[in-house]
Amino acid sequence: MDDELNPLAMARQQLDQVAERIHLEPDVHEKLKHCKRTLIVAVPTSMDDGSLRVFTGYRVHHNLARGPAKGGIRYHPGVSLDEVSALAMWMTWKCALMDIPFGGAKGGVICSPKEMSLRELERMTRRLTSEMMIILGPDKDIPAPDINTNAQTMAWILDTYSMNVGHSVPSVVTGKPVSVGGSRGREDATGRGCVCTMREALAHLGLPIAGARVAVQGFGNVGRATARLAQQAGARVVAVSDEWGGVYHPHGLDIDAVIRHDRQVGRVGGFAGSDAVTNAELLELECEVLIPAALGHQLTQANAGRVRARMVVEGANGPTTPAADQILNDRGIFLLPDILANAGGVTVSYFEWVQGLMEYFWTEEEVNERLERLLRQAFADVLRTSLQEKVPMRVAAYMLAVSRVAEATRIRGKYP
Repeated sequence: MDDELNPLAMARQQLDQVAERIHLEPDVHEKLKHCKRTLIVAVPTSMDDGSLRVFTGYRVHHNLARGPAKGGIRYHPGVSLDEVSALAMWMTWKCALMDIPFGGAKGGVICSPKEMSLRELERMTRRLTSEMMIILGPDKDIPAPDINTNAQTMAWILDTYSMNVGHSVPSVVTGKPVSVGGSRGREDATGRGCVCTMREALAHLGLPIAGARVAVQGFGNVGRATARLAQQAGARVVAVSDEWGGVYHPHGLDIDAVIRHDRQVGRVGGFAGSDAVTNAELLELECEVLIPAALGHQLTQANAGRVRARMVVEGANGPTTPAADQILNDRGIFLLPDILANAGGVTVSYFEWVQGLMEYFWTEEEVNERLERLLRQAFADVLRTSLQEKVPMRVAAYMLAVSRVAEATRIRGKYP
């Protein structure tokens, strides 16, 4: 695979660039380039037709100097060890940037969940949990939802883990239903974070959010919530898309109506009164804010020169390659990096973990207020560093995050 499209090579390149700027010691730099632990498991699953299929699952811990491992689990045919390792590294930086006491982790299973029944997904998830039990735990590794996983998936993991240890352990996962210890506000948290940081960035650029044209690539949990909350904040969401393509209207889409249409037909395409656009075309639409909220590597050297947005807000993990980063920066396009823009999810996951440990739960208003306060502070810290050091926002975010992880790694020392 081309290094520009290899997620682990991309993550390490980002680290290397920042390490030089913050004068990171070679020993610490070398340690941070490598993941602490990788678990690869076979997941034998009974299918509905009576056959047995064996899926491959991964769970990677990057760095645990600041706390237990935290990160989502995704189900997708494109899952790879390099991808999961890169996502674990990015999660380390994200948690450090938000100053929450977690290290980075990520998990994934190579499968096609849309071709599987609910019962097949449940059996696969429960077997995956059993295989990962050796590293899971509320003080060791706390999974969360990611691509093609959701609150129901987390409930299966919670139940399977609890059955194995003999008592209920709600803090072993986050992003689970409120009825079994989930946090209010968790479902919209990543989208809320995108909109909160977008609002701060627009204010910095002197642009009003009212009427701002927004294009959102991806209509899963993150993209759907981001589009809906952006519209509620007064923005004009002109385009949204899913894996099959997208819809566009220059005067703005009715996002609630698009959500209803999507639920009825299973895709956003064909929404009445809109024009069809491809995912590639959506990235090049004229707008104030472009939000890639689907998979990684969407903005590359090949298309970054055609982006016509004033700002890019990374709702997905790793949607912009380093080569595209440079092109966007040279063109004066303001970019909010993923470790800041989509950090709302892990932040409310932290809140959920804390609530589970305390067995004391907050209102949705309390959750949202705490989330926005932390995001505004993180944005202000990154913007200040960006202006003082005369570097792009991604570099500034990495400078802060890597410095915090390096400090914890340095103070803890090397064992033995």
